[in-house]
Amino acid sequence: MLQELFDWLLGAGKEAALFMISMLPLIELRGAVPIGLAAGMPWYEVLPICYLGNLLPIPFVLMFGVRLLDWLATLKPFAKIAAGYKKKLLGKSTEVTKYARIGLFLFVAVPLPGTGAWSGAVIATLLKMPLRKAFLSIALGVVTAGVIMSVGTHGILSVFGFGG
Repeated sequence: MLQELFDWLLGAGKEAALFMISMLPLIELRGAVPIGLAAGMPWYEVLPICYLGNLLPIPFVLMFGVRLLDWLATLKPFAKIAAGYKKKLLGKSTEVTKYARIGLFLFVAVPLPGTGAWSGAVIATLLKMPLRKAFLSIALGVVTAGVIMSVGTHGILSVFGFGG
Protein backbone atom coordinates (compact mmCIF):
# COMPACT_ATOMS: atom_id res chain seq x y z
CA MET A 1 0.00 0.00 0.00
CA LEU A 2 2.77 2.48 0.93
CA GLN A 3 4.65 1.70 -2.28
CA GLU A 4 1.52 2.39 -4.37
CA LEU A 5 1.00 5.70 -2.60
CA PHE A 6 4.65 6.60 -3.14
CA ASP A 7 4.43 5.67 -6.84
CA TRP A 8 1.29 7.80 -7.26
CA LEU A 9 2.93 10.75 -5.53
CA LEU A 10 6.04 10.39 -7.69
CA GLY A 11 4.40 12.68 -10.22
CA ALA A 12 5.57 15.52 -7.98
CA GLY A 13 9.07 14.00 -7.65
CA LYS A 14 10.66 11.63 -5.15
CA GLU A 15 11.41 14.37 -2.65
CA ALA A 16 7.88 15.79 -2.64
CA ALA A 17 6.37 12.29 -2.43
CA LEU A 18 8.58 11.41 0.52
CA PHE A 19 7.75 14.71 2.25
CA MET A 20 4.00 14.14 1.89
CA ILE A 21 4.16 10.51 3.05
CA SER A 22 6.12 11.49 6.16
CA MET A 23 3.34 13.94 7.09
CA LEU A 24 0.69 11.21 7.26
CA PRO A 25 -0.36 9.95 10.69
CA LEU A 26 0.54 6.32 11.42
CA ILE A 27 3.05 6.28 8.54
CA GLU A 28 5.17 9.32 9.43
CA LEU A 29 8.96 9.24 9.19
CA ARG A 30 9.02 5.58 10.23
CA GLY A 31 7.33 4.51 7.01
CA ALA A 32 8.79 7.17 4.74
CA VAL A 33 12.48 6.54 5.52
CA PRO A 34 12.43 2.88 4.36
CA ILE A 35 10.52 3.87 1.22
CA GLY A 36 13.03 6.60 0.34
CA LEU A 37 16.03 4.38 0.99
CA ALA A 38 14.51 1.46 -0.94
CA ALA A 39 13.86 3.87 -3.83
CA GLY A 40 17.61 4.47 -4.00
CA MET A 41 17.72 7.91 -2.41
CA PRO A 42 20.77 8.57 -0.19
CA TRP A 43 20.15 8.73 3.57
CA TYR A 44 21.46 12.32 3.76
CA GLU A 45 18.58 13.40 1.50
CA VAL A 46 15.94 11.09 2.95
CA LEU A 47 16.38 12.01 6.63
CA PRO A 48 15.97 15.82 6.37
CA ILE A 49 13.01 15.51 4.00
CA CYS A 50 11.24 12.99 6.26
CA TYR A 51 12.16 14.90 9.40
CA LEU A 52 10.70 18.18 8.15
CA GLY A 53 7.63 16.45 6.70
CA ASN A 54 6.97 14.59 9.95
CA LEU A 55 7.33 17.71 12.11
CA LEU A 56 5.34 20.16 9.95
CA PRO A 57 1.89 19.13 11.29
CA ILE A 58 3.02 18.65 14.91
CA PRO A 59 2.55 22.25 16.15
CA PHE A 60 -1.03 22.10 14.83
CA VAL A 61 -1.60 18.72 16.49
CA LEU A 62 -0.23 20.13 19.76
CA MET A 63 -2.65 23.06 19.56
CA PHE A 64 -5.77 21.33 18.21
CA GLY A 65 -5.27 17.54 18.54
CA VAL A 66 -7.51 16.89 21.53
CA ARG A 67 -10.23 19.18 20.21
CA LEU A 68 -10.15 17.36 16.87
CA LEU A 69 -10.28 13.99 18.61
CA ASP A 70 -13.22 15.13 20.75
CA TRP A 71 -15.02 16.45 17.66
CA LEU A 72 -14.45 13.18 15.78
CA ALA A 73 -15.95 11.34 18.77
CA THR A 74 -19.22 13.23 18.15
CA LEU A 75 -19.49 11.92 14.57
CA LYS A 76 -21.17 8.53 14.30
CA PRO A 77 -18.75 6.92 11.81
CA PHE A 78 -15.70 7.97 13.85
CA ALA A 79 -17.03 7.84 17.42
CA LYS A 80 -15.73 4.36 18.33
CA ILE A 81 -12.38 4.89 16.60
CA ALA A 82 -11.78 8.28 18.25
CA ALA A 83 -12.80 7.04 21.69
CA GLY A 84 -10.65 3.91 21.34
CA TYR A 85 -7.65 5.92 20.14
CA LYS A 86 -7.98 8.38 23.03
CA LYS A 87 -8.30 5.50 25.52
CA LYS A 88 -5.24 3.80 24.01
CA LEU A 89 -3.19 7.00 24.24
CA LEU A 90 -4.29 7.65 27.80
CA GLY A 91 -3.20 4.10 28.64
CA LYS A 92 0.25 4.79 27.19
CA SER A 93 0.45 8.18 28.88
CA THR A 94 1.60 6.71 32.21
CA GLU A 95 5.06 6.03 30.74
CA VAL A 96 5.20 9.60 29.43
CA THR A 97 3.90 11.21 32.62
CA LYS A 98 6.35 9.39 34.84
CA TYR A 99 9.37 10.89 33.09
CA ALA A 100 7.77 14.02 31.53
CA ARG A 101 9.91 15.35 28.66
CA ILE A 102 12.29 12.39 28.62
CA GLY A 103 9.30 10.04 28.59
CA LEU A 104 7.78 11.87 25.63
CA PHE A 105 11.13 11.79 23.81
CA LEU A 106 11.47 8.03 24.39
CA PHE A 107 7.85 7.41 23.39
CA VAL A 108 8.42 9.13 20.03
CA ALA A 109 11.98 7.83 19.49
CA VAL A 110 11.18 4.13 19.72
CA PRO A 111 9.92 3.16 16.25
CA LEU A 112 7.00 0.96 17.24
CA PRO A 113 3.43 1.13 15.92
CA GLY A 114 1.41 3.87 17.60
CA THR A 115 4.38 5.70 19.11
CA GLY A 116 5.12 8.42 16.53
CA ALA A 117 5.11 12.20 16.60
CA TRP A 118 1.34 12.44 16.04
CA SER A 119 0.54 10.16 18.99
CA GLY A 120 3.18 11.89 21.12
CA ALA A 121 1.65 15.28 20.35
CA VAL A 122 -1.85 14.12 21.30
CA ILE A 123 -0.53 12.59 24.54
CA ALA A 124 1.30 15.85 25.31
CA THR A 125 -1.91 17.82 24.88
CA LEU A 126 -3.94 15.33 26.92
CA LEU A 127 -1.37 15.73 29.71
CA LYS A 128 -1.33 19.53 29.27
CA MET A 129 2.43 19.65 28.73
CA PRO A 130 3.86 23.07 27.76
CA LEU A 131 3.87 23.34 23.96
CA ARG A 132 7.52 24.32 23.51
CA LYS A 133 8.84 21.60 25.80
CA ALA A 134 6.59 19.01 24.19
CA PHE A 135 7.65 20.06 20.67
CA LEU A 136 11.35 19.87 21.58
CA SER A 137 10.94 16.36 23.04
CA ILE A 138 8.96 15.25 19.98
CA ALA A 139 11.49 16.79 17.55
CA LEU A 140 14.41 15.02 19.24
CA GLY A 141 12.42 11.79 19.29
CA VAL A 142 11.76 12.07 15.55
CA VAL A 143 15.48 12.57 14.87
CA THR A 144 16.32 9.47 16.91
CA ALA A 145 13.60 7.41 15.22
CA GLY A 146 14.96 8.54 11.83
CA VAL A 147 18.46 7.36 12.67
CA ILE A 148 17.13 4.03 13.97
CA MET A 149 14.98 3.53 10.86
CA SER A 150 17.88 4.44 8.52
CA VAL A 151 20.31 2.05 10.17
CA GLY A 152 17.71 -0.72 10.29
CA THR A 153 16.63 -0.21 6.69
CA HIS A 154 20.22 -0.19 5.41
CA GLY A 155 20.84 -3.44 7.23
CA ILE A 156 17.71 -5.10 5.84
CA LEU A 157 18.38 -3.87 2.29
CA SER A 158 21.96 -5.17 2.37
CA VAL A 159 20.83 -8.56 3.70
CA PHE A 160 18.55 -8.92 0.71
CA GLY A 161 21.20 -7.62 -1.71
CA PHE A 162 19.54 -4.29 -2.55
CA GLY A 163 22.40 -2.07 -1.48
CA GLY A 164 24.57 -1.52 1.46
